[in-house]
Amino acid sequence: MIKAIFFDLYGTLIDIRTDEQDPWVYATLARYFQYHSVKIGAEELKRAYFEEIERYLRQSKEVYPEVDVYKIFHAIMHRYGNRWYPKNVIVDSAMLFRSLTIRQFGLFPHLFEILTEVEAQYKIAIISDAQWVFAEPEVEILGLDRFFQHKILSSHYGYKKPDVRLFQTAMKKLRLNPEESLYIGDNLRKDLVGAKKAGMRFIYFGQEIQEYNGFKPDGVFSDYSELGRVIAEIP
Repeated sequence: MIKAIFFDLYGTLIDIRTDEQDPWVYATLARYFQYHSVKIGAEELKRAYFEEIERYLRQSKEVYPEVDVYKIFHAIMHRYGNRWYPKNVIVDSAMLFRSLTIRQFGLFPHLFEILTEVEAQYKIAIISDAQWVFAEPEVEILGLDRFFQHKILSSHYGYKKPDVRLFQTAMKKLRLNPEESLYIGDNLRKDLVGAKKAGMRFIYFGQEIQEYNGFKPDGVFSDYSELGRVIAEIP
């Protein structure tokens, strides 16, 4: 019997598109950094950002390593700045960067209606490959915080989906067994495989049921107005 439904965040709850390659992003951020005595040009900032990510991932011993963007900005600001920067300044800088990269940002249609319906019947939580410094305010901006008290975000752990530990951590927090848990996501390689290896049921947010690496979704939907019916059809 299903007692809890876990959701992926980006591409499943939040419809988002970003552009981290746009030179304008780094020119604007570099100009902002001057107010904090962080002396770095736009091109160097862009290079440093991606080099820090590569270094971070290279040093990880995880099979599916994840970065913490807060630590990336912490490293850059302290390397090119001339003072110690407190957490709030680094967080603000990271959030500014994020806001500059966003090109599409919103919720999928009918999402609030189905979440209201689902939370009345099940425990719900988020399991996502996400940067906490971005995801936590974005969940609040879009009003999703009223539904989700529990958010398992990969950047807190140093590894990402399909690592089963993220799914296991989520179930442990809600005191659930795998057979009581259902996961909903839009990525077969990460979401389907991770959920199934953790023993969960899985519903695919996509166009049609597809098998991946020997795993097959238990249901599929392409519009949130259909989700209630799909959940009800799962034995």
